[in-house]
Amino acid sequence: MINLSKAAASEVKRLMAKQKQPNSLFRLGVQPGGCAGIYYTLDIDQTIKTQDQVYESQGIKIVVEQNILEYINGLTLDYTEDLMGGGFRFHNPNASSSCGCGNSFSVIDTNPPK
Repeated sequence: MINLSKAAASEVKRLMAKQKQPNSLFRLGVQPGGCAGIYYTLDIDQTIKTQDQVYESQGIKIVVEQNILEYINGLTLDYTEDLMGGGFRFHNPNASSSCGCGNSFSVIDTNPPK
């Protein structure tokens, strides 16, 4: 399960509205790299592929490739703004550690995604 906080959902809806494409999907992924080994990717997409898992949170369809669920299952995505700016915050129960910016993480006993 992947969840969006109300603040994250509001920001995703704002970004989707800028795309001006009906039926947009929010794609959450991971890639090898970043300062902690694996980094998060976010995108607005139009396509659901056969290897995708689809969740819904706060009225937004979230698409995730099934092969990365072990890295992000149970993740809650939040969005905060402060004097230094705004950004998404990842609360991932599978992360054993994360970098200072919070955009990359590592996990114990698994190989990085390919």
